Amino acid sequence: MAQDFTKDYKSQVTDSAHTLRIANSNDALIGIRLTNITTSAVTAEVWIDVGGADSTASNVYIAKDLQIPPKSSVELIQGGAKIVIQTGDQLRIESSAATSIAAYVSVVDAIS
Repeated sequence: MAQDFTKDYKSQVTDSAHTLRIANSNDALIGIRLTNITTSAVTAEVWIDVGGADSTASNVYIAKDLQIPPKSSVELIQGGAKIVIQTGDQLRIESSAATSIAAYVSVVDAIS
């Protein structure tokens, strides 16, 4: 069965939590790249809100207080690794400074 590859992105992540993706099936995150687009160091947090429960008890962090140097990129999923998210799970991101990070996510939608 053919797989449906898709993407999600936010060109200017801010210092407020942003939802990059809400799973609508069994999805696999196959790449997450964060790029600091400023001339100052920033920190980033990326997490999965399991089931979209919106509570700290349901948050599973992929990166917490990750420091990204100026004009640098970080790849959070490497070496063929995958992270499965299921219906209702939310991939969320936040930066320490407004409009400081570009985020790009590669996804296999509706894995089977």
